[in-house]
Amino acid sequence: MASIKHLFEQNIQWAEGIKKSDPNFFKSLSNQQAPEYLWIGCSDSRVPANNLLGLMPGEVFVHRNIANLVIHTDLNCLSVLQFAVDVLKVKHVIVCGHYGCGGIKAALDDKSHGLIDSWLRHIEDVHRFNKEELDKVTNPEDKADLLSELNVMEQVTNISHTSILKNAWKNNQDITVHGFIYNIHDGILQDLKVSIDNENNPYSSK
Repeated sequence: MASIKHLFEQNIQWAEGIKKSDPNFFKSLSNQQAPEYLWIGCSDSRVPANNLLGLMPGEVFVHRNIANLVIHTDLNCLSVLQFAVDVLKVKHVIVCGHYGCGGIKAALDDKSHGLIDSWLRHIEDVHRFNKEELDKVTNPEDKADLLSELNVMEQVTNISHTSILKNAWKNNQDITVHGFIYNIHDGILQDLKVSIDNENNPYSSK
């Protein structure tokens, strides 16, 4: 059996480093969880939310899955969303995709991947919705990157359609849904400029 002892050693080093810079950090952290941000990102190990945002533990509430999808039948994701919005009262919900996403590439390769095929079908739907635009792109990498962006935009729309966000906006809660894309080649986040709040919500019935 492979040893994981080094993980516990690294954990001690990390905790000691935090306490050295801020002796009261863990005491304060244990008293309350009050993040302003909910991050819905990809499970890809190269996209760690806290690190790339420059935020410490306790500053961002995180949900991750393959290709950062928000599906209306996914009770796991919706429960996280509801807790973040209704209990934590986050001010920002961020959907973040990334270039070089394996889930996006798998949805494009027209092969069977087993159980995950059912999950990837939601990305295939995004492809279908935007087929005309995607068909104009001939380079496979560029097409995957464009689909990654379009997928983020679709998930921002999905969140905005949930009863969770609709009720929050109805109650004048200050909360905005954003769409970001992360470049794993240079570590830079890009705002896709698709943010939705109560003032510019195209799905509002008011």
